[in-house]
Amino acid sequence: MRNDMISGLFGAMTCEYRMNIIANNLANAHTTGFKQEKLAFEDVFVSYAHDEIRQPVLSVREKELFPEAVNLAQVRLAGTKTDFSQGSFKNSENPLDVAISGPGFFKLQTDDGLLYTRNGNFHLTADGTLVNADGFEVQGDGGAIVLPPNTRVDINESGQIFADGALTAQLDVVEVQDPDVALEKYGQNLYRPREEGAVVEQEAQQSTVNQGFLEAANINIIEEMVNMIETQRAFEAYSKVMSNSNDTCLKSIAKVGKSTS
Repeated sequence: MRNDMISGLFGAMTCEYRMNIIANNLANAHTTGFKQEKLAFEDVFVSYAHDEIRQPVLSVREKELFPEAVNLAQVRLAGTKTDFSQGSFKNSENPLDVAISGPGFFKLQTDDGLLYTRNGNFHLTADGTLVNADGFEVQGDGGAIVLPPNTRVDINESGQIFADGALTAQLDVVEVQDPDVALEKYGQNLYRPREEGAVVEQEAQQSTVNQGFLEAANINIIEEMVNMIETQRAFEAYSKVMSNSNDTCLKSIAKVGKSTS
């Protein structure tokens, strides 16, 4: 297959993948605590046999190449990266809603073990257990947090929870070293370790808890729409490259061996 056809194919596939990421970002633009995904790229270097000759050879070249020979570089996807930058705050006026200012995470007990989230939209069950919208228990310093019924709840910046003025529980807010490397998206706006032992937790030192607020998604809708248009145009261009390459091949095949007399 011609190299221009391969380049066009991988370019179009890259655009398709990027479009899926952009569409998911836009779909979650109003999801509390959502962190946008970004694509990471890397170069794939294609070399030829004579590029591997380190020393000058008169039949090939008189001098060493500088920098080292790389005849062709093609861009490929290296993967996606989660942007954990801070989202803006919106006032919910709900005393059980909390937003983290800083790099911290809440911890939830789920069917698959302890997971992390930035979504602080919590509520109480009938027995007073603090849970998220999916019913997962919010973790405190002693496990699940249970609050007395019919009490005024106050939460300070350190995550301490007071019921009618009495200290009742402590939100487990932790910071993770290199979260974009250690964590991956699990679904339901949750994060899990990429592999066992990948997460190194530490006490929240740069994070504060804000009662009555929720963190908005860190997505710029206009920027994402521009990215979508750009990706669509790039896909069309790569499709044109493949079409032109195919036309060239067909014309070459038709002319090979054709009598010129």
